[in-house]
Amino acid sequence: MAGKEFELLKVIVTALTLAYAGDGLPSKAPDAVGMSATRLESIDRVVQRGITAGGYPGAAVVVGRKGAAVWEKGFGKLSWSPASSAVDAERTIYDVASLSKVVGTTTAVMVLYDEKKVDLDAPVFRYLPAFSGGSRDLVTVRELLTHTSGLPAGRDLWRRARSPQQARDMVLETALAYHPGTNYIYSDLGADLLGMIVEAVSGQRLDIFLNNRVFGPLGMRDTYYRPPDSVRYRIAPTEVTPPRGYPLKGEVHDENAYALGGVAGHAGLFSTAVDLSIFAQMMLNGGTYDGVQILTEPTVALFTRRATGHRALGWDTADGDYGSGRYLTERAYGHTGYTGTSIWLDPDRQMFVVLLTNRVHAAKAQRPARIIADIRSDLSDAAVLAVLDGPTPVLAMPDAFRADSRIGWTRPKPDIRPVRCTKAKRSRGARSSRRSRVKCSAASRRASSSRAVKSVKARAAAKAKAKKSASSRSVKAKKASSRGSAVKAKRSTARSSSVKSRTAESSVRSKAATRAKTSAKKSTRTAKRN
Repeated sequence: MAGKEFELLKVIVTALTLAYAGDGLPSKAPDAVGMSATRLESIDRVVQRGITAGGYPGAAVVVGRKGAAVWEKGFGKLSWSPASSAVDAERTIYDVASLSKVVGTTTAVMVLYDEKKVDLDAPVFRYLPAFSGGSRDLVTVRELLTHTSGLPAGRDLWRRARSPQQARDMVLETALAYHPGTNYIYSDLGADLLGMIVEAVSGQRLDIFLNNRVFGPLGMRDTYYRPPDSVRYRIAPTEVTPPRGYPLKGEVHDENAYALGGVAGHAGLFSTAVDLSIFAQMMLNGGTYDGVQILTEPTVALFTRRATGHRALGWDTADGDYGSGRYLTERAYGHTGYTGTSIWLDPDRQMFVVLLTNRVHAAKAQRPARIIADIRSDLSDAAVLAVLDGPTPVLAMPDAFRADSRIGWTRPKPDIRPVRCTKAKRSRGARSSRRSRVKCSAASRRASSSRAVKSVKARAAAKAKAKKSASSRSVKAKKASSRGSAVKAKRSTARSSSVKSRTAESSVRSKAATRAKTSAKKSTRTAKRN
């Protein structure tokens, strides 16, 4: 009896853990984890500048260090509508786009690798027999993870596939763009194949496997593919005019992921900044969080270490680019997402940075991609610069962040300064010349701008007038041509009638003459007989 009671107690404790573990990391003041609150305040200015510039309507940020959330904030709103809700780092759900590749697909492969169910150097066709033939027989799981498989970047599955199964078949039938292992092309199709491998090996759909083995045990309650309608009001919208023909909110933004049914290896995951902070801490802890082990420490080290160029296995690494900023250490790793998301982890500083935005939602800026790239880098830099006890000496704060300079955020206006030429005045005693003397000078910016506007208007008016004149001439020409054709037709008819009339008269005269001659001959013969 005691044994049964103990088992029941374990079930209750587990249920309570799953029910309440999703409240995020414990919060601590910056100075409690060796960070400067004053320096962290620059994060607010940087993120807000991106909103003011029209790059995205809102953002959620979590900076964590030494097992605690240090800077957890929401900025702006879910959409540009004044009636839209404010962003909440804990509750606002974002489409994380390509973060699905690492938080979802790569993590699932890591779980199966730990269980020795997936061999990184095995050919892909061992798990997916349909992916075979020619050079495809040489592609390994490892090459899918490092984007060196030879697969192209992607295919327009959404244009041709009429069902998720047909889209899957198209992925499996994709021909290689180059020989495996000889080149690097960031490929969504490779991630899709990895997701299919997880499903083939585990016998479960990718989203179900991840929920059972990763998100559920970690208490990531707002992380899922195809979010339910009950949380739709908390989801940040994405594109307003997609090929699907209606605004997107709660549906995956990526068209190919949608064609695959909303659950794909390369995209489809939705999450909150707080949920992703739990995941990041699990990775920094070597695969465990709050007493729950998801991965082994050697596997975490293997998959996050550089393998080919700047790529690790599934993950990207900090290389001073790709939104990672300048100051993360060589062991730092992370990833970005097309919708305006990123996650970076620095094991040497025991720190992570999570940024979620929906920059694809009706951006007001001319270059939202440039804006989000600068914000990602600035956020990472600001977090590192706030560390006071890191592996490197405390760095000086810059005079300005990228968001302060805003270089390339808008398209530069061409500085057109037309040359103004006038006839030069001649003195009375000057000799006359056949050639006019011309004096040219560059116009002032204001004058040139005004003249440029007038010139544009004048050209537009001239074009409109010419078009109207041409149209009028065309109509007149058509009418004239029509009248000419009618006259010609009448003349031709008249000539034809005249010819016929003359021919008839000639015929009558000829017949009369013939009858007269015949009659004369008959009279002569009669006279002779008499």
